[in-house]
Amino acid sequence: MRALDIAGTGMQAQQNNVETISNNIANMSTTGYKRSRAEFQDLIYQNMRRVGTASSDTGTIVPAGAQIGLGVKTAAIYRINEQGTLEQTSNTLDFAVQGRGYFQVQLPSGQLAYTRDGTFSMANDGSLVTADGYQISPTITIPNNAQSVSVDQSGQVSVTIAGQNTSQIVGQLQLAIFTNENGLAAMGQNLFTQTQASGDAMIGTPNTTGYGSTMQGYVENSNVNVVTEITDLITAQRAYEMNSKVITSADEMMQTLTNLGR
Repeated sequence: MRALDIAGTGMQAQQNNVETISNNIANMSTTGYKRSRAEFQDLIYQNMRRVGTASSDTGTIVPAGAQIGLGVKTAAIYRINEQGTLEQTSNTLDFAVQGRGYFQVQLPSGQLAYTRDGTFSMANDGSLVTADGYQISPTITIPNNAQSVSVDQSGQVSVTIAGQNTSQIVGQLQLAIFTNENGLAAMGQNLFTQTQASGDAMIGTPNTTGYGSTMQGYVENSNVNVVTEITDLITAQRAYEMNSKVITSADEMMQTLTNLGR
């Protein structure tokens, strides 16, 4: 009985849906997190009577065939890359991107990764690093005698040195954008790596055409809407229950057939 297998694919699909939603809810407080959404496709069809075939020797055509679907599969899990709200922290080394763009991070392997999480710190040599100690790219080093650090919307990093009346430029933040942001591969730790699907990173200066601006003293909150996620969770749970009910009904039908043979 096909209904058992079909309903089984439905339960598996809704399980993936619930796992996606639960990951969104778990990361509702993760800086720069972008919520995900599961997308589904129907599986192949079995033709009981193929549409468009001849139904007689006179050339009459079957206008609507008989096809039985074999279930559903998870086609993709998309990230919704809409802007999260900006929260003021007043921390000098907290930066948020308002608009398009990712900060570049140098991994220990030498590979570049990309992040929307701008909660940076200073390493023992004064360089700006992530919470895991990975240096941002290009490297920016704050002098140990700097009294204050300021970053404008164009990503220019300036410091005030003790005994000097004018500020000194020590670096320039750069942003990376991609043709297809959904093509980036998530690697955890709020980091992404580029793939063939994302296309190569296009590096530019913040607050120029096509690139977002940098906001010092702010962080970007996740774009998870808890009300939406809970509503989607309830819908997915009900769909899972309905598929399980199909399995129960199919089992009862098979039990009836078994009883007829006794």
